[in-house]
Amino acid sequence: MKLAKLVKTLFPAQDVVEAHCDGPCGVYDPSSARIAAEAALSMTKKLLALSHPEHDDVQASIEYHNSFSRYVAIKEEQAHLAKTEVLVLWTDYFKPVHLEKYPDLHTLVWETTKLCSTVKQHVDLDAANQLMANIEKIHNIFWATKGRDIEWFVAS
Repeated sequence: MKLAKLVKTLFPAQDVVEAHCDGPCGVYDPSSARIAAEAALSMTKKLLALSHPEHDDVQASIEYHNSFSRYVAIKEEQAHLAKTEVLVLWTDYFKPVHLEKYPDLHTLVWETTKLCSTVKQHVDLDAANQLMANIEKIHNIFWATKGRDIEWFVAS
């Protein structure tokens, strides 16, 4: 206790400390959400394209189950990551002034995070495609708030 008091006395903190987020880095970019959502979409496509092998082909069955479980694990992990990235933008970057200019932003973020959950829970190509479309909208709004026109693109 006495040491902490001495440190505070010798090295006083500023009266006012400000940060716009949990860490004052100021680095935000919706591309990480896009990459994660795109990976979830890719895994959804791969799951839908899998063909169950004949029951008497043990090696093919092992390979099928291995691929199936890997695709599911990656899909769920990446959909969760996309959700986290969208929520970080929502809670740390977007401000009331952005909501004034983009009144549908709250609903867009809410629907997008719900889609992330749907993509995690199901093998639903429509939901995965809609997730990408919503993240594109968030991308466009985000860059517009910065006064920049950053082209939307996908890696695949």
